[in-house]
Amino acid sequence: MRISVIGCGYLGAVHAACMAKLGHEVVGIDVDERKIADLSAAQAPFYEPGLEALLQDVQETGRLSFTTDMAAAAGSEVHFICVGTPQKKGENGADLTYVDAATLSLLPYLAPGDVVVGKSTVPVGTAARLADLVAEQQPLAHLVWNPEFLREGHAVSDTLRPDRFVYGVNGGSEDHTAVAVLDEVYEAPLSSGTPRLVTDLPTAELVKTAANSFLATKISFINAMAELCEAAGADVTRLADAIGMDDRIGRKFLNAGIGFGGGCLPKDIRAFMARAGELGADQALTFLREVDAINMRRRTRVVELTRELCGGSLLGMRITVLGAAFKPESDDVRDSPALSIAAQLQLQGAVVTVTDPKALPNAARRFPELQYVENIDSAVDKADAVLLLTEWQEYRDLDPHLLRDTVSSPRILDGRNILDPGKWRSAGWQYRGLGRP
Repeated sequence: MRISVIGCGYLGAVHAACMAKLGHEVVGIDVDERKIADLSAAQAPFYEPGLEALLQDVQETGRLSFTTDMAAAAGSEVHFICVGTPQKKGENGADLTYVDAATLSLLPYLAPGDVVVGKSTVPVGTAARLADLVAEQQPLAHLVWNPEFLREGHAVSDTLRPDRFVYGVNGGSEDHTAVAVLDEVYEAPLSSGTPRLVTDLPTAELVKTAANSFLATKISFINAMAELCEAAGADVTRLADAIGMDDRIGRKFLNAGIGFGGGCLPKDIRAFMARAGELGADQALTFLREVDAINMRRRTRVVELTRELCGGSLLGMRITVLGAAFKPESDDVRDSPALSIAAQLQLQGAVVTVTDPKALPNAARRFPELQYVENIDSAVDKADAVLLLTEWQEYRDLDPHLLRDTVSSPRILDGRNILDPGKWRSAGWQYRGLGRP
């Protein structure tokens, strides 16, 4: 099929490349000339494992191209809207500027029978409004909502082999014309057994924000338990193991640490609350305020623990932060807890050095006042304390005996509870975890 993808950021670039991999003829469209130039040269404008190799692979077939010209969408049968919906400045709600602009720019190029597919995460009610715009311009075109469920670091596999498809169509009927079109787009993963669910538009819009809110709640729950474990002298990792054995609960996302960040969970739960308020259902989501508060409190707690680890004062202490990205296998520093903690430590008088395998350029643009060092050995040289805040594999694999010879004082705060406390303590380190005795 001929497909256009409007918006070539994280979601759009991955989706365009994967659709071409599935055999479709794809054009990616974005207003950012530099981004388009990079993608046209098969260079990913951000770090995502496997994406650059995929871009090179599919561009050699001639099925994938990129442009800044919206007119290139003409002739495509399916148009995916993949632009960002950031948090509004000074507000909790989602900024729909890019979604609206993308849709309005696409309207002149729609033909009868075309299907416009929203993939961006939007407040419920957005799809119905955009469907009216499409109907006014081209009554025989259709707007549907097909939320994305990508995990950064696994986006390529999540697109090619997703765990489910959700189609939101007017009326929620399997007989809707667009259902058959999307089935053709996703023929390969569907034939491999990927389940799909057809719903009405508002249900499809709610799926992504509801899922993210549930995951955020689970993370904040175990972090709240970590606070209680510290007060009681219990071990939150063993607690999580025990309750995770209950198949109604499960062990995933029950890892206490410095909290969640990134470009999805924080802004999505806030937009969810804001939209519920607009609909007069704000009481239904008041618990998310505490979820958000617990998450932000983790950052302050790490600063407090670092001060304790350093003997009660941060002034002049040389602190090395391992990790700047909000999660491993990503260079994304949006709302990164690790980077936020590093900045807070610096503000309180510490001399902070940050290292990360992929995210240092983005981190330097976000917090230019911090010191950034690529090499781990150089970063930890003469450190008074080391903070492991992003669980990259190379940090998991650090040898405490070798590292001890490099630092000034062997003190480590394991912000992700991924190290073996016994191993590090036996190597002479003062080890501190979160919610662990």
